[in-house]
Amino acid sequence: MSGKKETVFDLAKFVDKGVQVKLNGGRRVIGTLKGYDPLLNLVLDEAIEFLRDPDDPLKTTDQTRPLGLIVCRGIAVMLVSPAEGTVEIPNPFVQPDRA
Repeated sequence: MSGKKETVFDLAKFVDKGVQVKLNGGRRVIGTLKGYDPLLNLVLDEAIEFLRDPDDPLKTTDQTRPLGLIVCRGIAVMLVSPAEGTVEIPNPFVQPDRA
């Protein structure tokens, strides 16, 4: 067994392409992936944050604010996906309210 650890993620195919990043605490950011490291620290350029819903801080709205060049700490990254070609669907595991 070698002492070298390999990362599970292959983000090389996303470099210089648009990505969507979901972070701990419900924050969602999109931008152009400029770099990353084995700890999943990400550098995003032209980043835009989707603002949170005031009634439910874990949901985001369509309102945005520009952030520019940012570093997302790997410890806070929950999801990295392409910005184009993904669609958010309703959670199929949510139980309907029984009144």
